[in-house]
Amino acid sequence: MMVAKLQNRVHVYSVEGEFPMFFDIDGRGSEIFPSVYSLWRVPEIVPAFLLKGGEVSRFIIGGADLMFPGISVPPEGLPSFAAGEIWAVKVPGNPAPIAVGTTTMSSSEALKAGLRGKALRITHHYRDLLWESAEGRFAPNAGFLEDVVFEDPAFLSSRQESTACEGQSEVCNDHEDGAEDEDVTESVDEMNSNSIQIREMDGSNERLDKLVADIDTLTVADDVSAEGSNVEDRHNFTSADVDALLDKCLLQALHTTIKDKDLPMPGSTLWSNHVLPCRPQGVTLDIKKSSYKKLSKWLQAKSTAGLVSVKEDKYKKEVVLLGVNRNHPDYSVFRPEKRPVEKSDQIGEHAAKESQSNKTLNMVEVYKPSVHVNAIFTSAGADRGKLYTASEATDIVFRYVEQENLVKPTDKSTVVLDAILCDALFKGAIKKGSAYPTEIHKKDLGSTFINRMQPHHVVTRGSDSVVRKGALKAIQIMTERRQGNKKVTRLSGLEAFLVDPEALASELQKKFACSTTVAELPGKKGYEVMVQGGVIDDLARYLIEHYGVPKKYMEVLDKTKK
Repeated sequence: MMVAKLQNRVHVYSVEGEFPMFFDIDGRGSEIFPSVYSLWRVPEIVPAFLLKGGEVSRFIIGGADLMFPGISVPPEGLPSFAAGEIWAVKVPGNPAPIAVGTTTMSSSEALKAGLRGKALRITHHYRDLLWESAEGRFAPNAGFLEDVVFEDPAFLSSRQESTACEGQSEVCNDHEDGAEDEDVTESVDEMNSNSIQIREMDGSNERLDKLVADIDTLTVADDVSAEGSNVEDRHNFTSADVDALLDKCLLQALHTTIKDKDLPMPGSTLWSNHVLPCRPQGVTLDIKKSSYKKLSKWLQAKSTAGLVSVKEDKYKKEVVLLGVNRNHPDYSVFRPEKRPVEKSDQIGEHAAKESQSNKTLNMVEVYKPSVHVNAIFTSAGADRGKLYTASEATDIVFRYVEQENLVKPTDKSTVVLDAILCDALFKGAIKKGSAYPTEIHKKDLGSTFINRMQPHHVVTRGSDSVVRKGALKAIQIMTERRQGNKKVTRLSGLEAFLVDPEALASELQKKFACSTTVAELPGKKGYEVMVQGGVIDDLARYLIEHYGVPKKYMEVLDKTKK
């Protein structure tokens, strides 16, 4: 055995002349993980999460942690695990794990959180630096790569380079005919199941390296024909073609979807919500294929040309779109395309409107008779167990005044207080030693009487209605900084307005293209929605426009501002 001690305190244990088997992330022996090489030899050495689809694996291989929405939960339910356990990650139909890490929470905590948030903190994955450090050193005859089947659609574009073979799971080998060895083969029947076999032959890894090296640039298509044409179109684009397509999509977005009221706008939002939707159908737009290579450089070039004005956010390290020069020659000459609305889009829009109508919010403040005013309700012949609006309660007290003839003869705007009405309005509210009032102005009678009743509120949304004791509490929206100078926005108190936290979190995730989580409030009833990023103003506007929550029932606090 060999032990390699790295500068970052990681200890790597490997078989001499072969591949790393285990690694210790802090060098203290407290957390020792098997490498991907070990997991390929002994896949069951640690339990594994199964991904929902192979397309999720490209994020894991890209260095992202595993989130609960990407895990395929078996019919018998989520397996039991504790926080800090070592688990591996597998793709459907593939016995070979592609990553290993530690769980961030227990299975019970995950169920309470609605299976949202981070499930596994990835410490090592296929194609990372640890994997590559031993890629060229392991013995060619180790054989552990043989019969490893990647069911990952992220590898599908390599089918243009693979050889179709007859039969099930057969490898083409034409050594006797003098043909070149093929490392990646695929049967005709397996092309429909999106499976690719990777074999290592005669110590040659060239085709395998070429296959996995481009994993970040591969895309997933709905079918083989569409995928083939998509890959072909993408490889035919030159950097000049991509630059022209970027400019066209930007001008299309500036004309059709980007309004001045939406500015300033983060560059990531501009790209994902406006530029990408404007690309031609079936065409993949990749900023890395352009001459700019980065989104920030492209936007800064457009700013230098005078089409837009941008500024770099020092905190987020992201370029922000500040303004659009709609008098620019490129903007004036460009004629936006009129894209027909598909029938499915119309159906979706109608469903959205119908769903919006079901979200209509109605709130009514009501009051229940208390022990202080029960005598007034009894004398007026009103039901003491009923809830009354402010106007109805005021009518009852004035009915009692009229019934007992308590209006002052010399001043019609004043009510003389008898013993019952005086106790109802002031008993217990007057300091000891102070004299009770003998009369009250009519304009103060109603409000004073209502303040002596128990406040309740009725909230109705669509067919759902609820009555709660006390005054209606406001929704709390707060933005704060977390570790790494990242912002997170928290929402709580949604249940009072019959807003489902889970449904809202899903909507916000699509609306703002960011991660959202739902967690139970510690020590309180209800749930809290956490949204990644400082979107406090956008969230308040969304609740007003889509859920009808009045602005006065929102408490907004931005802790990131000095």
